[in-house]
Amino acid sequence: MSNRITVVPAAGRAVPDPEAGDLLPLEGREVLDSAWWRRRLVDGDITLKTAKVKAQGAK
Repeated sequence: MSNRITVVPAAGRAVPDPEAGDLLPLEGREVLDSAWWRRRLVDGDITLKTAKVKAQGAK
């Protein structure tokens, strides 16, 4: 079984998605939980989106 996570690019970051062959869209995408995405997370290029977090519009 493959674990999948939903990732969103950090503000001002353009993050390539090696699976899709394009850039990660601003609204995020579900991807395979892999070393590639874990490195992007540690580097601050992406954030994880969870079902419990809802966009509130205003910061």
